[in-house]
Amino acid sequence: MSASRHPALFATDPELASFVAAEENLQAETLRLIPSENYVSAAVLEASGTVLQNKYSEGYPGRRYYEGQQNIDKVEALAVERAKGLFGVDHANVQPYSGSPANLAVYLAFAEPGDTVMGMALPMGGHLTHGWGVSATGSWFRGVQYGVRPETGLIDYDAVRELALTERPKIIFCGGTALPRTIDFAAFASIAEEAGSVLVADVAHIAGLIAGGAHPSPAGHVDVISTTTHKTLRGPRGAMLMCREEHAKAIDKAVFPGLQGGPHNQTTAGIAVALHEAAQPAFTAYAHAVVANAKALAEALLARGFDLVSGGTDNHLILMDLTSRDVPGKVAAKALDRAGIVVNYNTVPFDPRKPFDPSGIRIGTPSLTSRGLGVGQMGQVAEWIARAVEAAAKSDEAALATIRAEVASLLSTYPAPGLPLS
Repeated sequence: MSASRHPALFATDPELASFVAAEENLQAETLRLIPSENYVSAAVLEASGTVLQNKYSEGYPGRRYYEGQQNIDKVEALAVERAKGLFGVDHANVQPYSGSPANLAVYLAFAEPGDTVMGMALPMGGHLTHGWGVSATGSWFRGVQYGVRPETGLIDYDAVRELALTERPKIIFCGGTALPRTIDFAAFASIAEEAGSVLVADVAHIAGLIAGGAHPSPAGHVDVISTTTHKTLRGPRGAMLMCREEHAKAIDKAVFPGLQGGPHNQTTAGIAVALHEAAQPAFTAYAHAVVANAKALAEALLARGFDLVSGGTDNHLILMDLTSRDVPGKVAAKALDRAGIVVNYNTVPFDPRKPFDPSGIRIGTPSLTSRGLGVGQMGQVAEWIARAVEAAAKSDEAALATIRAEVASLLSTYPAPGLPLS
């Protein structure tokens, strides 16, 4: 990597610039299988680093607290219209700084401190902000959780309904961070209507799949859609809230002035670019390829004797239980990292181990799909994972080094978007 790629940064702060260059090389040379990560395009990178960084823009288009917003209003309005068109919603707010603040805005819009809220339990695949105890949402609200069936690893919708009718939560969240199967939004909508609850679909992980038609959409079923804008959507690190028109005022007020001040306009611009890209036919092909790759990888892992939660996947994500391999998830994840395969250790449903030292690892196919790898390479990926887990069990660092060289060799023929190496 040469200084020509970031000349001003290298000239001003060569130490920091060296860290950025090292990260660019790391992302180029390793197989990134964390399902919440991806590669943004060069266009998204450029939009995220523009002079829009210099503007304060508290308020909304046409209703700002600062002057000089002629261009900023156009940028935000463009992002909003693209979000509405892509996801088929009445209203969109593109200002939330990230997914957790977006979810907190939902609470501010529809609940009071102490109210009952309901979401999937974190160890079962849910998210911290769905009322889990260690989160502010579990401290300020009374969180009740649903889970999955032990024998299938699938959401038990009968149990969800029973819990909802018993607890009558103000808000029900569907969606999570480690759910390898399709979410039945219609089933959740029926439950929420019967319980008198506001239904929120947190689609942060699958937003790109929804935009590309590779996963059913919650639009028309739920009151609010919450999502980050990176992950499968391949945008910058930001978030959006989308909703029915009747909830637009409450959502906007909760975001600003309820929780935050001026939006990050450079991020809004990156979101607008990503939404434009997601409306193209190539993105539809990418979204379906993400799912096809995940299914092929799951089948290859099953063929090698691995235990997968729910027996496979319908989306971009695979949750692997390593209990039968007698290798803890954390040990396996760190060994895979040394082998050039980046995953994260993760709890599995009914995990007897502690969250910081769990039984599983979480694997996803968005990043490798963005690089152009296809179903034909998934057998090789599964073989590397199997060899690395075996090497972890034997503390065989030489084997991990061999895998790392093989990974780098393959990836040299699949350049990463936004990362042209000099």
